[in-house]
Amino acid sequence: MCDKHALSLPTSAAAQGSRRRRLWELSPTCHCPLIGVGLSMGGLRKLAEKSIGNQLGLDDYELHVGVVNECTARKTLSEALQKELERRYAAEVARFHKARTTDEVQALWKAAVAAGNIAGAYWAGLTHPRCTPALEEQMTRDIHMVQHQAGAGARVDLDKYNKLVLDNARLERELSKMQERCNALVQEKAATAREHDAALMGLRALAIGKETELGQARAELTALRATVPELETRKRLANRLAQVEAREGNLRAQLAALKEAQAPALPVSAPEPQPAPPVAQPVRLVNRSILCVGGRSGNVPVYRSMIEQVGAQFAHHDGGLEDSSGLLDASLAAADLVICQTGCISHGAYWRVKDHCKRTGTQCVFVDNPSASSLARTLREVETAS
Repeated sequence: MCDKHALSLPTSAAAQGSRRRRLWELSPTCHCPLIGVGLSMGGLRKLAEKSIGNQLGLDDYELHVGVVNECTARKTLSEALQKELERRYAAEVARFHKARTTDEVQALWKAAVAAGNIAGAYWAGLTHPRCTPALEEQMTRDIHMVQHQAGAGARVDLDKYNKLVLDNARLERELSKMQERCNALVQEKAATAREHDAALMGLRALAIGKETELGQARAELTALRATVPELETRKRLANRLAQVEAREGNLRAQLAALKEAQAPALPVSAPEPQPAPPVAQPVRLVNRSILCVGGRSGNVPVYRSMIEQVGAQFAHHDGGLEDSSGLLDASLAAADLVICQTGCISHGAYWRVKDHCKRTGTQCVFVDNPSASSLARTLREVETAS
């Protein structure tokens, strides 16, 4: 075989020229490895069916043997194979085209074998003008051994693949279990989140209700303040009155102490020009503040004497005739009992007294007759009722 192939090729490099060999011009021993590594079975079957023009009912081995036999001469299929190999490995052909000697072609082939890129290099090296029979035989031997190594490697890779398949199945089972646990955890967290959302909505509704109640309370307070005239002034006067009462209490305590210390030396006080009629029974109104509103101005000293006789504190307001109506609110705030002389006060003072006593619950007695006897009778009735 080698002698026959040697007769078909020139022995000198100079005689070979620069023409690349065609597929059918190669040694028949090269066709089998070239077709095996240069073309895939799927591509080879499509190319063969296209060239022959019908569907080939051959298995892969029969197809391979038939195509190899077709490459020994220039035929339609061999020409199609020539074009396909040239198209597919044009880059390798261009790289080998730069080689000018057989040694350079051999160096490029060895580099391709070391890199594992043998299909395109095998085609480009075999068809190179400087490829000698010896280099062709060496390339065929190399690719034969590479195919053996590839087969052994394929078996090793198949074992690894089978192991990987088993590992993949195990990992898929573990992944499925993990996904089930994750789904259960997600559902649990989703249920917890829904519970939290429901609780949050309830709290928000409760907060909105509280805010609504607070707004209503504020509106009611504003309306109440608007209905009560001079509320801020009354507060200030009440605070001032409390301070005055505290100071008055201290002064009364000091005065009482001085009276007890000087009682033997004090002369009997002169009788009033208009003595007050005696109270028929003891009236216990000690330390209570009694406000008389209205009445005749000439009877005020009599009122004071009668009230202080029973140990109470006396306060008077003329009912808006001369005194300021603003002082009436302060006097009312400090009073424990209000005696209103209805015939001697203004209408405004009358309604102010009535409104205050109704709101605060302060005891109020209305007297039609402003005389001293009427006052004494009123004090007895109050004491009896108490």
